Amino acid sequence: MSMVTDRITIEADKRAGKPCIRGLRITVWDVLGWLGTGMTEEEILSEHPDLEKDDFPALYQFAAENGRSAHLA
Repeated sequence: MSMVTDRITIEADKRAGKPCIRGLRITVWDVLGWLGTGMTEEEILSEHPDLEKDDFPALYQFAAENGRSAHLA
């Protein structure tokens, strides 16, 4: 497992090596997609209890620095 940050991980055999939140099977792009459809952070946290409030700043920072085409494995 590659630790991109303390909250963003990349594993070649998990979600095709996409950046995930803390080793979960939830990718940065999943969360950004949910936000893009109008879900709030609170709604996402309610539907995905493995996520934590502190995951959001990390995924925003990762996306801002790397963009969707990032592949850092």
